Amino acid sequence: MRRRSRTEGFTLLEVLAAMVLLSLLLLAVWSGIHSATMSVRSGQRFVERTDAVRSTQDFLRRELAQAVRQPWAANDDGKAIVFTGGPDKLQYVAPLPGYLGKLGPQLQTVELVPEKGGDGYRLQVSFSLLPPDGSKPKKLGKPQVLLTGIRDGRFDFRGYDRLRKPTDWMSRWEDTDRTPALVRLDLKLDKGSWPELVAPIRVDASAVAGTGGLLRRILRPQAGQR
Repeated sequence: MRRRSRTEGFTLLEVLAAMVLLSLLLLAVWSGIHSATMSVRSGQRFVERTDAVRSTQDFLRRELAQAVRQPWAANDDGKAIVFTGGPDKLQYVAPLPGYLGKLGPQLQTVELVPEKGGDGYRLQVSFSLLPPDGSKPKKLGKPQVLLTGIRDGRFDFRGYDRLRKPTDWMSRWEDTDRTPALVRLDLKLDKGSWPELVAPIRVDASAVAGTGGLLRRILRPQAGQR
């Protein structure tokens, strides 16, 4: 009986081998779960990034299309300012959608702002109320971030000169008492792609006349390249 009890059970080597096999099995299971989790998170980030880009473009197209020719200041020559544009900033007056539009048209400032530490840029918009007495616009809340993770970008403008001839793309819009016909925003993102945005402004009769044809002439070469 004593001799039989000693021969039953597992040896230490067998126990160690079983533990090694179990560890390898658990490691394989954990690796599969980790890979699946990372794939799901990567997919979620891609979807969120795509939605952010689409929302930003939709916002800019909608607001620029609804811009109104309402002055908010005057330049040194006494001319009314209805639109200003530079490579990293533009200002125009437009109503906000829905219940936000109850406050009336607001001065909207869209700009590329350097991130802290100089690591890229963010695209943000700020709003200012236009007092009925014609006084200086009053800022409404803090700026709202539209898009982050931008390596570089710029605004360009195109319209018609005083002789009704189409202009080339310009990095600055000098005729602040008129609106351009088209606004272009080109961004380089850290992750994802930014489809070039070319948005028409339909408010100014001098800017709108022929805008559709001008937009088609601009986009036709791009369509041919595709």
